[in-house]
Amino acid sequence: MRRYTIVIEEDEDGYYMAEVIELPGCFTQARSLDEVLDRLKEAIALYVEEKEIGK
Repeated sequence: MRRYTIVIEEDEDGYYMAEVIELPGCFTQARSLDEVLDRLKEAIALYVEEKEIGK
């Protein structure tokens, strides 16, 4: 399993924004921390899958 550095910030409307530092353009947002983490896992999987297909 690979580890990534993520940054999560809460905006002024209460949404959480998350991005993966090592994967440019890999980010998501959600209303709760649990939801943003679930979405981020999915975004990482899709990002990695897309990169593997493009090899």
